[in-house]
Amino acid sequence: MLKKDSFILGCILGFVLPLLFFALLYLIKFLLQYFFKTTHLLDDSIIYLISIFINLFSLRYYFVNLKYDKTGRAILFVTFIYMILYFTLKH
Repeated sequence: MLKKDSFILGCILGFVLPLLFFALLYLIKFLLQYFFKTTHLLDDSIIYLISIFINLFSLRYYFVNLKYDKTGRAILFVTFIYMILYFTLKH
């Protein structure tokens, strides 16, 4: 199912993977704060950037390994949208 050259699939992957990774990182941050009683372990802006960065691995997989241009372009497009949103809302 994930080995299709489709713009829609790339948009879905580019949108969902950072959200899942963000949830995972936020859960790890919460657990570390709960167990070690720290107040400021990871800043939220760092978690946002790391979550967006995870798209680069899927981008490389679809462009280089599978040679799926449409899917890779869609992931790149969604990554640019995430980055524009990050910089406009954060700064």
